[in-house]
Amino acid sequence: MRTVTFLPSYRKIEVERGTTILDAAQRAGLNINVVCGGLGKCGKCVMFIQSGRTEFDVQKYGRFFSEAELAKGACLACETNVQSDLYVVIPESTLIQEQKILMDGKDNPIELRPSVKKYYVELLPPTLSDPSPDLSRLLWGIQKSGGPVADKMYAPLEVLREIPGILRHSEWKVTGTIALVPGGYRLIDLQENDTSKRVYGAAVDLGSTTIVAYLWDLVSGKIVSVASNYNKQISCGEDILARVNFARKNGLGRLQALATESINQALTSASNTAGIDREDIYEVVVAGNTVMTHMLLGIDPAYMIAEPYVPVVRRALSVAAGRIGITCNPNGGLFVFPAVSDFIGGDIIADILACGMAEREEISLLIDIGTNFEVVLGNKEWMFSCAGAAGPALEGGEVLFGMRANPGAIEKITIDPGTLNPRYSTINGIKPRGICGSGLIDLLAELLSTCIIDRTGRINTGIENPRIRKTSHFPEFVIAWAKETEIGKDIVITENDIKNLIMSKASIHAACVTLIKQAGVTRKEISTIYFAGAFGNYLDKKNATIVGLIPEIDLDQIKNIGNGAVAGANIALINRRARKTLDEIAYKIAYIELNAESSFMDEYTSSTFLPHTDLTLFPGVQKTLESCRVRKG
Repeated sequence: MRTVTFLPSYRKIEVERGTTILDAAQRAGLNINVVCGGLGKCGKCVMFIQSGRTEFDVQKYGRFFSEAELAKGACLACETNVQSDLYVVIPESTLIQEQKILMDGKDNPIELRPSVKKYYVELLPPTLSDPSPDLSRLLWGIQKSGGPVADKMYAPLEVLREIPGILRHSEWKVTGTIALVPGGYRLIDLQENDTSKRVYGAAVDLGSTTIVAYLWDLVSGKIVSVASNYNKQISCGEDILARVNFARKNGLGRLQALATESINQALTSASNTAGIDREDIYEVVVAGNTVMTHMLLGIDPAYMIAEPYVPVVRRALSVAAGRIGITCNPNGGLFVFPAVSDFIGGDIIADILACGMAEREEISLLIDIGTNFEVVLGNKEWMFSCAGAAGPALEGGEVLFGMRANPGAIEKITIDPGTLNPRYSTINGIKPRGICGSGLIDLLAELLSTCIIDRTGRINTGIENPRIRKTSHFPEFVIAWAKETEIGKDIVITENDIKNLIMSKASIHAACVTLIKQAGVTRKEISTIYFAGAFGNYLDKKNATIVGLIPEIDLDQIKNIGNGAVAGANIALINRRARKTLDEIAYKIAYIELNAESSFMDEYTSSTFLPHTDLTLFPGVQKTLESCRVRKG
């Protein structure tokens, strides 16, 4: 065994010789920024070997570093193998930092019809002339106070054991909590005196990277606090595939515990902010992708990543929250959104619920972009869906200075068509450290509109401008000079970066077109395009059209719904009737496997131009490019 000591935290771990430094760091509980999933493509897991022997292919991966950095022992953690005891320095930028987490959902009024309600009752104690059992006496009292019919309610053993003591200690003045569950009406809690105003519920977006929780007062129907944090599963793998593989190595229990720990952290933060007791949270509603919800419930997800890609369960599930470690009321419930397939999960069903496309005659197109993308086309009668790898480029991977939406990331950018000088804004307004997804789409559109690149993404090195330069690897455009940046380096975008971005956007556009053709409709029949998720929320819709990320329609018809997953979870928490439609929506959606569609690759190839091979599909962009040719002339 070899001992690896990570600095400056002095965290140590023993590993076998040949283990990658990345694996060692993750085993040590360090959250490393590995956007490409440890494939050696993004260059983000930079570390410096202070002492000890390693194996690292400098010739293959040296392009990520300057000579000075290599002289200091720079390496990629995912491609460096441990050979002896090591001391390794981890730069701050290599650790996952505070991210700009999208917490806002669709802010529309929701009819208040929660599945949990409290009833305060003052009961007469039993007598020889009225020797009714305690439970019957209590349930009759709840019925008289406006609750369900007594014969329709039941009590679990845990509550039954508490009833006699609480009734007598409180002098028969108690508050009963009734929840509507799949088996009927259930008495889930009994408290002394009047606590009928203390009923709370939580709606949770269980993302692979972040957790967002909304805490609601189920009496007033108001949000009392919002909290977010990282999903602690990151320590077991950056992406879903890595986590499934971790689960297959006897790691499912660990992943399940980390998921509940992450949710509990968000619930604790939200409860503390609102000044409430977590035991007054009686229901938690969770929307997440299929793999994430399987892991949360401790269900083996392994069969979803191998043909024929089958999940264990698709329908909505209701279980006792305490059974999986969610720390709310001991008898509180957990409701998990249904899924369509292994790739179209409850988060997308929540998106659909939030935007309302399943309720309308008009045809809508929904796009949710992250490490993967999901696309849904349809209306109240029918829906088609597909999913694919967006490529890490749109999350900052496979782009030399790409990064997540952390402080210092360039998130918006324009380029002066005369001087070619960029103007940009960064997250938190600090000096730039790199550029995140929304900034990359802006940049790609600006480079095209100012004639710096052509429709294939090639940089015009014939333009005489200090920002356009050739290097030993690829031509590049300087976004920010070293003196302007936090990292002390020129922040650039290379021709290879642009190629990766075009490939990513081509996949998404081709998926949209494939669904449109599969449904037998035209682009003109699409009434609205919805963007869901953080990437879509901060995306400039005009620039998304210019680069051909989405089909061209009127910009007023493109809408951002924010965090659709948590918005849908909010609706399902507040209005129990909405839950009845979820399985119906899920079973209505036909899933199209893109790899099995021969037309998809043709569409993808046509989309690997800016915006597309056929400019007549983008008449507005065509006018922009014509004005560009005029400036060049």
